[in-house]
Amino acid sequence: MHDFKGKDILDGAQFTRNEIETIMDAAEDMRLRLEESRVLDLMKEYILATLFFEPSTRTRLSFETAMHRLGGEVVGFASTGTTSSAKGESLADTIRTIDQYADVIVIRHPEIGSAKVAAEVAISPVINGGDGAGQHPTQALLDLFTIRSERGHFDDITIVLCGDLKYGRTVHAGVELYKHYDCSLILVAPDQLSMPHEITARLREGGVKVEETTDLESALKKADVLYMTRIQKERLEDPAEYERLKSRYILTREMVEQIRPEVTILHPLPRVNEITTDVDSLPGAAYFRQVKNGIYIRMALIALVTGRI
Repeated sequence: MHDFKGKDILDGAQFTRNEIETIMDAAEDMRLRLEESRVLDLMKEYILATLFFEPSTRTRLSFETAMHRLGGEVVGFASTGTTSSAKGESLADTIRTIDQYADVIVIRHPEIGSAKVAAEVAISPVINGGDGAGQHPTQALLDLFTIRSERGHFDDITIVLCGDLKYGRTVHAGVELYKHYDCSLILVAPDQLSMPHEITARLREGGVKVEETTDLESALKKADVLYMTRIQKERLEDPAEYERLKSRYILTREMVEQIRPEVTILHPLPRVNEITTDVDSLPGAAYFRQVKNGIYIRMALIALVTGRI
């Protein structure tokens, strides 16, 4: 097992394939241990700080649940209005302060690179819970864990990523993990929201098979895994552009049953209208199982970076 003690978790590109497998195996171990006991004692007397400068449901509650399941305690905030940031305190000073209270820090912030700033000044390990349109490595890891759980393996599959690929931090982090495996990527997005060229160029240079299209139905015919994302209203400056794009891709039950009934469907959530609710009962609709897998991955990461496993 690789030694993660004291390491920061900042972006998908930081991991080797062996390190990814170490995290996957640790998450599976957490899943099995929770089947025997609702609360472990690995993190007893340890404190996790959750600093959410940006709205979150799943990521914040998942990290907090993970720490409680590990037997630890949680402090933090979910709104900057109640913190000294509202008084003008710098991010670095906020992190230096929180560092005095906690053993590990999770941060979500609207600015790209904010987690790196936090890691540069903190002594405690820092985990990036999402930095603007940048990276969301723990979501990418739980996505990979879900694919492995649903499909049994990760090599020799085709993954379709659909929606907002320009600002989508989950897909930006995800492709940095997928590149270590023998998989093909099909990127489906409107031209305005296509995957940044520097990312696709890097993938192709590394030997990853990448196809780009605006046609979801043609991509779905080839998909083993379909990863849907919402058009992010908060990332678009022009409200009219959001209105034009928000319904560009909508996955329906009829589409899945007629085109690719065996496909595994993922979504980082929240969902708006890009997957109709009648898809939820299909066997391959894994997005709520995906949510639960986030607990196991985050338990594993917390325990790994604190040296408890």
